[in-house]
Amino acid sequence: MADEEIRPAGAADVPVVEGVIDAAFRPYVERIGRVPQPMEEDHAANVAAGKVFVTGEPVTGLVVVEAFEDHLFLDIIAVHPTAHGRGVGRRLLRFVEARARALGLSEIRLYTNAMMWENQKIYPRYSYELVERRVDGPYDRVHYRKRLL
Repeated sequence: MADEEIRPAGAADVPVVEGVIDAAFRPYVERIGRVPQPMEEDHAANVAAGKVFVTGEPVTGLVVVEAFEDHLFLDIIAVHPTAHGRGVGRRLLRFVEARARALGLSEIRLYTNAMMWENQKIYPRYSYELVERRVDGPYDRVHYRKRLL
């Protein structure tokens, strides 16, 4: 699994992208009291815009990223629960870092819902630093960044 390709998602991948995101985020619905934002995004539009990268056959994990002038924004990282503990998330985070470098960007930014405690333990282990906690509309979010050297 360590050398599984991470590739751009195509139109045919949209249903599986939706399925992985649903499986990864559905357990949080009750905890946060609403559907997490990743479950509400237009995944077909993200795929068409070249923002989605997938891994596994069948797909077990994915990232949605968007490049800005001064950083790469990691919008979504999702690993299907059946693939937890296999290093898929770690490989995806390394991919995001490599993608940022390839685009000449020296920072990655992301946020997670404050009620997704697990994520707040994971990101610092990968050198993401806490920037702030901020309420954005109905979402209480914890913002992180990683500066690339």
